[in-house]
Amino acid sequence: MPTIASLLADPALHLRAVVDGATGALEAPVRWVHNTELLDPSPYLRERELVMTNGLWRHDDGSAARFVENVVACGAAGIVFGLTEQTPRIPPELIEACRRVDLPLVELAIEVPFTELSRAVAAEYAEHRQHELAGLVRRGDALAETISRGAGLAGVLDVLERDHPELDVAVVDRMARRLAGTWLEEGDLEAIAAALARHPPPLDVELREGRRASLFLCGALGGADAALACLSPSSELGNAHRDALDQVARFVSLELARIELTQAIEMRFAGELIEMISSGTPDTDLVAERLEGFGIGAGDRLAVWSVASGDEYEGMSSGAPVDLAESIRRFFVDEGIPAVVASGSNDVVVIFPWRRADAEQEPLATRFVESARTVPRRERVVAGLGTVGSGIGCLRSSLFEAREACRVLRRRAAGAPVVRFAALGTHHLLLGLNEPATLRRFAKAVLDPIREHDRARGSELERTVRSFLDHDGQWSATATALHIHVNTLRNRLSRVTELTGRDVSRTEDRVDLFLAVRALDAVPAE
Repeated sequence: MPTIASLLADPALHLRAVVDGATGALEAPVRWVHNTELLDPSPYLRERELVMTNGLWRHDDGSAARFVENVVACGAAGIVFGLTEQTPRIPPELIEACRRVDLPLVELAIEVPFTELSRAVAAEYAEHRQHELAGLVRRGDALAETISRGAGLAGVLDVLERDHPELDVAVVDRMARRLAGTWLEEGDLEAIAAALARHPPPLDVELREGRRASLFLCGALGGADAALACLSPSSELGNAHRDALDQVARFVSLELARIELTQAIEMRFAGELIEMISSGTPDTDLVAERLEGFGIGAGDRLAVWSVASGDEYEGMSSGAPVDLAESIRRFFVDEGIPAVVASGSNDVVVIFPWRRADAEQEPLATRFVESARTVPRRERVVAGLGTVGSGIGCLRSSLFEAREACRVLRRRAAGAPVVRFAALGTHHLLLGLNEPATLRRFAKAVLDPIREHDRARGSELERTVRSFLDHDGQWSATATALHIHVNTLRNRLSRVTELTGRDVSRTEDRVDLFLAVRALDAVPAE
């Protein structure tokens, strides 16, 4: 950008600084030049423009002090006084007025017209803009090369840092996660995530300790999924900074889209693998091939986790959010452990090789759960651990165990968030000893009569049985939970006895109903 100092350095202009103005005023950018003979040119002046005048406003009884006051009010860069034969010297009162307000005042020789000064400013501006555009092209080439060689978001920000080391930036997503860039406090991450959730997101966001950051939105496959946050307010950014940040934000969007598509493909293959294991596919070679695609040997000792967010306490269920699967994937990458991570409707399943002592699994899972809880707005996270086994033949039973352990944790209102299936005891182990198909046949044999009755007549016998068991066979508590009279409850359970042959007043029959309900919940539908 042209400055008063750069114009003074041009010998062809014959300029002389009469008043230097405030410190740094001569080196500050000049937006453009404006020729005026009005005593009050403020309606036509823009900030940082250089005012050119011959002082004709003096003949209209205008004072130099008032003229300077009007120029300063517009935030002008300074005044260039063009000498003429009628005014061969700058009026002393104009010099004094500029000195009082620290406004730069420059003298232009008689033989140099204002048009020559305008031409010089235009030439400098064009050269500066050409340099900026060349920089954009060069940086664009560097960014494209960085993405093509897989340097990721960190590589993209490295390109920006080479050109503008004075900028402090980070990539933050809607989950308040720092994906790359400078380290930020949790409160700052939450503030940026909250801003991204607004429609439309603001251009600036308030951070801790009165600081502000400017946001340059980045989208993966639509929407503002993340932001390139510059730890300077937008008002302090020059055009060069804004152009660079806008350009880098677009490449961040490309990289986010690439990451999202890659993860979607991995998730699909991981989901298919979990489905093959769950269904007991006889094609073990295909399972082994899929595992090897994730860097896992079919002969390794394999561990299975089932991780879920939320709970099922009192019948509530919140499923398995996509961001939980991504958090697990990132956790295992940081741990240096290859893993299959598949997001299902109720949980996220993880399969990975385990080369340490079995007892070290729980501390690892606990560390993940504790890290997952730090994510803003995330619910309670629990993890069920299956039995570690050698080879793919153990995967199906371990998968079932992990899911059963996770389901048990989700039904508990409190307590440890991680449990091994072997530590559950009681009926859970009994369920785990049987094949899923066997359990489903048992559950259907017990519960199908009341389910068919509910479908045919719109009754709520299954819900009544579940509530009765959940409330430990307490009649009053069950009736209250179902919002019915105790006599209505007794009539419903009598009908259950007629349909199933199981009397809830007998321990043996109640156990049958309890195991049938738990087996139906634990075993996925065929």
